[in-house]
Amino acid sequence: MKHFIKNMVTIRCKMVVKAELEKLGIRYTAIELGEVDLEELTPEKHKQLKEVLYKDGLELLDDKKAMLIEKIKAVIIEMVHYSDAIPPVKFSKYLSQKLNYDYTYLSNTFSEVKGITIEHFIILHKIEKVKELILYDELNLGEIALKMCYSSSAHLSNQFKKVTGLTPSYFKSLKQQRQIALDKI
Repeated sequence: MKHFIKNMVTIRCKMVVKAELEKLGIRYTAIELGEVDLEELTPEKHKQLKEVLYKDGLELLDDKKAMLIEKIKAVIIEMVHYSDAIPPVKFSKYLSQKLNYDYTYLSNTFSEVKGITIEHFIILHKIEKVKELILYDELNLGEIALKMCYSSSAHLSNQFKKVTGLTPSYFKSLKQQRQIALDKI
């Protein structure tokens, strides 16, 4: 039986959930970002699991809308942060296919619960990934734009500035300034 877990968005979270399940003696068949497939839980085991996850900053969800939001977030986070390349299809189509829901329903539910659009949520995560790629200093801005499915480096730069208030080159120079300062210590 699938159970959904709020804030389970990293590989480390998966390890924490696995450890807690093993401590409680709860059998599982799969653990993915935001969800775990478990044996049928007694009310007591459900309560225990909910309490230990809460202590770890996670939340076992019972509300269907909250579960759907966590699924949407997990798909977006996995797509942006953990895949080698962002799929070249429209995000709306990708989400609809992955979650088997009409995109309008997903979008309306997400906006109603989170107070922002799915598109804005995706942009925020893409920009966080772009920051990471800039700091790694392995790719130039054009290569980053291509990797993150931007139409051009100018489009990426404009969106980066709207979200962060900084240009990508200025953001990169801040890292270099910090490194210079650390070298002088």
